Amino acid sequence: MNNKAGKSDFIREIIKKDIKERKNEGRVLTRFPPEPNGYLHIGHAKSICINFGLAEEFNGKCNIRFDDTNPTKEEAEYVESIKRDIRWLGFNWGNREYYASDYFEKLYDYAVDLIKKEVAYVCELSAEKIRQYRGTLKKPGKNSPYRDRSVAENLNLFKEMRKGKYSNGSKVLRAKIDMSSPNLNMRDPVIYRILHSSHHRTGDKWCIYPTYDWAHGQSDSIEGITHSICTLEFEDHRPLYNWFIEQLGIHHPRQIEFARLNLTYTVLSKRKLLELVNNRFVNGWDDPRMPTISGIRRRGYTPEAIRNFCNEIGISKAESTVDIALLEHFVREDLNRRAPRVMGVINPLKVIIDNYPADKTEELTAVNNPEDLSAGTRKIPFSKAIYIEKDDFMENPPKKFYRLAPGREVRLRYAYFLKCTGISKDKDGNIIELHCTYDPSTKGGDAPDGRKVKATLHWVSVQHSIPAEVRLYDHLFKNENPLELEEGHDFKENINPDSLNILRDCRLEPSLAVAKPGETYQFERLGYFCVDPDSTEEIKVFNRTVTLKDRWLKIKKSGI
Repeated sequence: MNNKAGKSDFIREIIKKDIKERKNEGRVLTRFPPEPNGYLHIGHAKSICINFGLAEEFNGKCNIRFDDTNPTKEEAEYVESIKRDIRWLGFNWGNREYYASDYFEKLYDYAVDLIKKEVAYVCELSAEKIRQYRGTLKKPGKNSPYRDRSVAENLNLFKEMRKGKYSNGSKVLRAKIDMSSPNLNMRDPVIYRILHSSHHRTGDKWCIYPTYDWAHGQSDSIEGITHSICTLEFEDHRPLYNWFIEQLGIHHPRQIEFARLNLTYTVLSKRKLLELVNNRFVNGWDDPRMPTISGIRRRGYTPEAIRNFCNEIGISKAESTVDIALLEHFVREDLNRRAPRVMGVINPLKVIIDNYPADKTEELTAVNNPEDLSAGTRKIPFSKAIYIEKDDFMENPPKKFYRLAPGREVRLRYAYFLKCTGISKDKDGNIIELHCTYDPSTKGGDAPDGRKVKATLHWVSVQHSIPAEVRLYDHLFKNENPLELEEGHDFKENINPDSLNILRDCRLEPSLAVAKPGETYQFERLGYFCVDPDSTEEIKVFNRTVTLKDRWLKIKKSGI
């Protein structure tokens, strides 16, 4: 995490103290350990920024390690998407790319060591029976009838499990700790289970796979990790993490937990996001409504905005929910500096300028980015027929409507004053065309006679504009807390039916004919828009990234 503000937090203080006391010879080695069972989301971005950012800040390194211990849910596709997302965020792990599956043989040997130490045993209770025997927070568990098997019998059974002699679920290897422990994770947790399933890296070499709790700490140790930074749900697992390492007498990383990211109007659960994908509530993992990194990238968010957001929210032990308006604020703030300005009309209404020559086209000069004068200027064609937004005209406007109306004059951006003189309607009474006049003396500025107008409209030339499809995205969920449900209700009931509105008759200024997927622009007066990969040579497709209105500034100003 880029710590430009010089922020301090409990993790930084721990690392500073460890360095001062020369623990781990003063080294700092962190890791980001995703499970390749889905695409990363914005919550993972916080963890990525913390792990890679702290390593950079303290002159250390950060590994990427895939905890690929469940072949029934993991795919190579997820591995590649995770690497792509981390690189996009701006982080590089060099040659330190590892997999828990790299250590399967070593982890197996460690398990054998526990059996020999009489602190692990093969159990034949079913998964349901293991849950029953485990007890509750108020009631201690009871020992498995297989808990006192001899070392020789356990070694033989574990060896036969590896050879594939037994069926799925028929046997597991468990640690022998304390079935009356107040920490449920310490009540003889499962270390290995039988899964006759092909692994995306090891194929069919293994039919027993380590559990996450078993593989995680030992993998950290094998790699020499100094600070194992994870989210708060693993706090109760830390005694087990420590117990395994202490029993084996191997390098002992320090596990530190922080509060995960929660966002309003957002679900950050890979299981629930997978449900949305599989049941086609969204159009894949990279749907711009999804909180996945691939989704927000497609929507037009920038890595700089994500990193700045993560730096702002900081690191804490306290669980809280961040208003999504803050994330959008950082996106808007970053795009304001870098996005070229263009004009696009997404709900076109045709305007005929009656006193403009029919055979004339002129090129008007427009500023590419007022926040960055080095971005220069561009030329925009102007002609007799133009498009404006339908919302910028009202036949019978209310008192505070200052845009175009019959007999009223407005300014066209970079062009002229325009006055409405007539309206054309279809047989149903719908307005299909306006007739206007322009004042040639007002080109690019104010009227020489000093008269003023109260509105400036964006526009495009009918003759020169290009067709486009514009996708207007809103929050995927209509409730601020999508998981706050009454009993018997499902989170999917909170999906916003208006989260996507597709406009297919949009017109854009001709400079956008060469716009490439991934490029983001500010459509003047409308918001920021990103070119979607669905674009073709014939039709450009744009996703709305964020609107121009910054709700966070209003919240901040009001002190809410």
